[in-house]
Amino acid sequence: MKNLIVGAALGLFAVGALAQGQFTFGNKNLISTPPINAKVFDKDGTTPLTGDYLTQAYVKLATDPDSSYAPVGSAVSFRTGANAGYIVSSIVTTTKPGGTDVTVVMRAWQSAGATSYEAAIAKGNLVGQSNPVNLTVTVAPATPPDMLGLQPFSLVPEPSTFALGILGAAALLLRRRS
Repeated sequence: MKNLIVGAALGLFAVGALAQGQFTFGNKNLISTPPINAKVFDKDGTTPLTGDYLTQAYVKLATDPDSSYAPVGSAVSFRTGANAGYIVSSIVTTTKPGGTDVTVVMRAWQSAGATSYEAAIAKGNLVGQSNPVNLTVTVAPATPPDMLGLQPFSLVPEPSTFALGILGAAALLLRRRS
């Protein structure tokens, strides 16, 4: 009887997992139509990112422009050598049910002491975000959609919260004196 209960619980868990929508998170697929070739660059716009940088997919509902992006999947590092600026494509599972229209962005950051995009912003590390890509997530075993329309982008220096606070305080002091 105990085995039956455990088996039923695992079965329900598996069915719930299958209902979650999936897509392929990647910035290079030359055989897709149209091909995806969205290399990510450092702040100079010419140096491709390497293993010192991380990226993660962020998703929101396409039908709700006021919703905010939420991270999905794990942060992954960029490749090195001839494939610098690209990541190894992987299937990402979202909390959205299959058949849902979502908007996905690729957020990248300098990993020096920051394991998330938000932490990189707080530290003042380089960060960047791709153009938004609209897609419909699928349910396994259907083939997850690629991020068609993804464009190359570069990182930019992000002022830390502390630095912005100092600038704001300085502006207030200068305003009071005039």
